[in-house]
Amino acid sequence: MKVIDILNNSQRPFASFELVPPLKGSDVTRLYDSIDPLMEFVPPFINVTCHRDEVEYVLNADGTYTKMTLAKRPGTVAIVAAIMRRYPTLEIVPHVICGGASRSKVESELLDLHFLGVQNVVALRGDAIPGQRFFIAEPDGFSHSSELVAMISSLNRGQYLDPTVKNGLSTDFCVGVAAYPEKHYEAANLDTDIQYLKQKVEAGADYIVTQMFFDNSQYFRFVDRLREAGIKVPVIPGLKPISSQRQIDLLPRSFHIDIPQPLVSELRKAKSADAAYQIGIEWAIQQSRELLAHGAPAVHYYTMAKTDNVRQIVKAVF
Repeated sequence: MKVIDILNNSQRPFASFELVPPLKGSDVTRLYDSIDPLMEFVPPFINVTCHRDEVEYVLNADGTYTKMTLAKRPGTVAIVAAIMRRYPTLEIVPHVICGGASRSKVESELLDLHFLGVQNVVALRGDAIPGQRFFIAEPDGFSHSSELVAMISSLNRGQYLDPTVKNGLSTDFCVGVAAYPEKHYEAANLDTDIQYLKQKVEAGADYIVTQMFFDNSQYFRFVDRLREAGIKVPVIPGLKPISSQRQIDLLPRSFHIDIPQPLVSELRKAKSADAAYQIGIEWAIQQSRELLAHGAPAVHYYTMAKTDNVRQIVKAVF
């Protein structure tokens, strides 16, 4: 079932989850170990992140360096196939990114997913690789996720980039996109960022999932601004529970988000790692309850492949 149909037809709010695939060299059991603890909540779908290949320079014996492009995790199609085999009734929502790929490579990945019967994807630009200050598209690649959404919409109409495809079937993807209640760090201001988001919706996006945030007022104001701008699709709030004191500094640097002072104060007062962990759980429980009380259609939890705290939150909320 498509995510947009799940959202439109659900009789009550629900929890969905996002996981990071294990590193290359692991076996499939590590992937299943991330999902199994979440299945007690009967999630209607689970998102699977995608990570672009990374560039590393390896020192040679003669003192020179060799540039190597390395895939650090298994491919998206393989991961999706493995999950579908074990959980045949669970909707899998793979992330598809612009970064590190040509348009034809992205199209091939989408067609492979369609071949597997996948109906849902999240279309993302992706991050810059380490060493790049800003995102740089590949030759003949996409610079913006709105371009990727437009290509998926074309595939849904049976329009392929590959001219050798004759009588190709139309795909039937439901497309999710990302949004940033505190604005994307590259955007000049929130109004500009909302206009970019509107381009993605006009290109064919069916729903929106937000970046993590820790102040619900940011989400409420953001949704109001989207509605004023004419963006009517569902907006799912995304939450990640803080799990350590170190994340007070790490999360703002990595994700360009604010952490409210009351939460910072409580975490700094924590006398142990367990105490800080529990503070993160309790904050996310209160966030979730308030979001649902104010009409959020669902809550999407970023698990980062660690599920114990998320399980405690979902048990307390749903």
